[in-house]
Amino acid sequence: MTIGPDITELLARARADLRMGVPVVVDCPVPVLISVAETLSPARLKVLLDTPGDSVVAITARRAETLKARVYDGDLARVLLPPDATLDWVLGIADPAGDLMTPMKGPLACARGGNVDAHRAGLQIAKSARLLPAVLVTPVEDAARFARDHGLTMLSLDQVVAHLSDRSPLHPVVHARLPLEVSEAGRLHVFRPEDGGEEHYAVEIGRPDRSQPVLTRLHSACFTGDLMGSLKCDCGPQLRAALAQMGQEGQGVLLYMNQEGRGIGLANKMRAYSLQDQGFDTVEANHRLGFEDDERDFRLGADILQAMGFSSVRLLTNNPRKVEMMQASGITVAARVPLQVGENRHNHAYLATKAAKSGHLL
Repeated sequence: MTIGPDITELLARARADLRMGVPVVVDCPVPVLISVAETLSPARLKVLLDTPGDSVVAITARRAETLKARVYDGDLARVLLPPDATLDWVLGIADPAGDLMTPMKGPLACARGGNVDAHRAGLQIAKSARLLPAVLVTPVEDAARFARDHGLTMLSLDQVVAHLSDRSPLHPVVHARLPLEVSEAGRLHVFRPEDGGEEHYAVEIGRPDRSQPVLTRLHSACFTGDLMGSLKCDCGPQLRAALAQMGQEGQGVLLYMNQEGRGIGLANKMRAYSLQDQGFDTVEANHRLGFEDDERDFRLGADILQAMGFSSVRLLTNNPRKVEMMQASGITVAARVPLQVGENRHNHAYLATKAAKSGHLL
């Protein structure tokens, strides 16, 4: 038995490398080097451009739509680099911050034909690292040798594809008493995923009967709303109202999931805010960044509830998708409890978009 890293640990290493601007090698029939555009340095870009073979910038179909790039591969496009490509050009493809100032980035030539599994995996890894989903893909002749010569992490595409389709198991780490303003009978449970991602939390109020539907709030972390009191969303008021209702009833479970910005991370959420200042709504901003409307995985909340011994909930939510995913994950939703709080003049358009485009019941 080897003590070396398995595919889960290699992917965690790859995410860390990409966040620091270090490329990773993907071993497949046509081996490639994956670099994230956002963290790429000028020196590394020069080396990659000098490497034999045609590099492409892989972007999601959402980002391609904004750039008017041809999508030949269903969910992604492969933009060919021009001979005089610079780092600013690559970043312009990845980041929509300058789209309105320099709207004509093209016409962009896009590759077609061939296998794009490595490109797709690269985009998925970039998303899981909370980076912009735009990756420079460079072919290499000998994956193992290239990785060894440059000290790079190497991933097997077959293993990556199989692994990325599954969510990481969550394991309880610790729980302890946590007296709260709404109830002195509070307890915080910490759950840690195997893949090295963010930990998630459950705040248990009282001692809920595991045989009865428990009042539950599935809440995604919102640094700006929960902590800073942002008026751009209704997250903070929803968090406090949910806890207050649990305190009044004497029991409940608040699942606090570290899926900031609908699963795109705080930095990308701030990028979306900047785009909203340019006139785009929440969904449009996410699409221009290359993300879907909502990148969260609500199944993780169901996993935590089951680990705590719950099988039925009264779900505090305005989002029908949360109800559907709870039900699909084996948790019975005995009732949906509306949570309509926090509207103000700064978030009126945001809430209207949630209702019109995301189906929230407001």
